[in-house]
Amino acid sequence: MTRLLFATALTALALSWGFSGQAQAQDAAAGQKAFAKCRTCHAVEAGKNGVGPSLAGVFGRKSGTGAGFKYSDAMVAKGVTWDDASIAAYLADPKSYIPGNKMVFPGIKKESEVADLIAYIKTVK
Repeated sequence: MTRLLFATALTALALSWGFSGQAQAQDAAAGQKAFAKCRTCHAVEAGKNGVGPSLAGVFGRKSGTGAGFKYSDAMVAKGVTWDDASIAAYLADPKSYIPGNKMVFPGIKKESEVADLIAYIKTVK
């Protein structure tokens, strides 16, 4: 009985990792609409910084290195190279992912919305 419970638990864990680790279906058009939450502080035009830095070309860039923007020491020190996983983690909970960063946004809890935002942000270079 113990082996059966262990096997069942292990299978459930493996399935949850598989499903949660897989890329969500991404919809750039939906992401563009969701970007309204971000547009207050961020632009998608290259070199156009606002309260937050421009997000054009953010994929593949190290945190705290966008041109012409004064980043927090925490953002610079994080030194993460932005990719799908790091941006998803940051968007879900900015204060936990990079403690001490300046972004006051509380985060986006809906995984599909984060996936859509990532799809949209990838379209702006």
